[in-house]
Amino acid sequence: MKRREFITLLGGAVVTWPFAASAQDPAVPLIGFLNSASPGPFVRLADAFRQGLREGGYVEGRNVTIEYRWADGQFARLPELAADLVHRRVSLIVATGGALSARAAKEATATIPILFIVGPNPIGDGLVTSLNRPSGNATGVALYTSDLLPKRLELLEKLLPRAARIAVLVNPSDAAHELETKYVEDAMRVTGQQMVLLEASAESDLEPALVSAVQQRADALLVSANPLFTSQRAQLVALAARHAMPAGYPWREYADVGGLMSYGPSIAGAYHLIGRYASRILNGEKPADLPVQAPTKYELIINLKTAKALGLEVPPTLLAFADEVIE
Repeated sequence: MKRREFITLLGGAVVTWPFAASAQDPAVPLIGFLNSASPGPFVRLADAFRQGLREGGYVEGRNVTIEYRWADGQFARLPELAADLVHRRVSLIVATGGALSARAAKEATATIPILFIVGPNPIGDGLVTSLNRPSGNATGVALYTSDLLPKRLELLEKLLPRAARIAVLVNPSDAAHELETKYVEDAMRVTGQQMVLLEASAESDLEPALVSAVQQRADALLVSANPLFTSQRAQLVALAARHAMPAGYPWREYADVGGLMSYGPSIAGAYHLIGRYASRILNGEKPADLPVQAPTKYELIINLKTAKALGLEVPPTLLAFADEVIE
């Protein structure tokens, strides 16, 4: 399968990673890494961040130290964790795992540089006043994941042209869920499909949500790009398989663990980019002078093994559009 070329964009517990320095040298810059989820599912993404740092000349444990703070899905802890990083006088805060992490960091300090990765519009979230000239102390990557839900719906329709009822899984504790719901509703007015709204704000909500989708006779599932779902992607994919539910996901990381289909930008690329931005800030640049980045390319990943397990035949036109087919 020939892939189209893409330009890739260029995260609790207190966790000590293998390369963390045992004691902080005052001459060594200290980065605070804040994430709303747990470290396990984000290992690859944290690696991408450190790779970006290395390319900018900073190696963890050698000439930079990173303090990790993970909320383990307990979003109410984010302000406390962000405040702790400020108390430790970090050189900058990398706020990952959604807009809630970025807001917590932004509320904790108006002076320490902040790098974020968010799905919705960072201007609407009050993180920056401009994308090209962010002003203030924050910049980063805006993935605009909510905008992609109609596109993922379209791709599901190509795979399942007879699907009349589509379940949409959102996290009601995420401010973006209302916008996501609206986007899907607007798209379904055109397609004539019906939306089955599923809500989950904790890991324990996921299985009841999938059971509800089956009970409401949903033909397929769309999963929003919420960090809770990303951190629980293996469980979500397993639940979809157990209930024989075709599903569309926001990141390739879902397809890598058996998800049927994903469409979206490279989230690992976003972590890599803020690693590069972090090195530039450590070298003296200001967040206000670093534009908020956005994806320029998107990738469609289809897991053919999962399609066969579901008894689905992927149309050749959809296969031809895919950037990667997992067999």
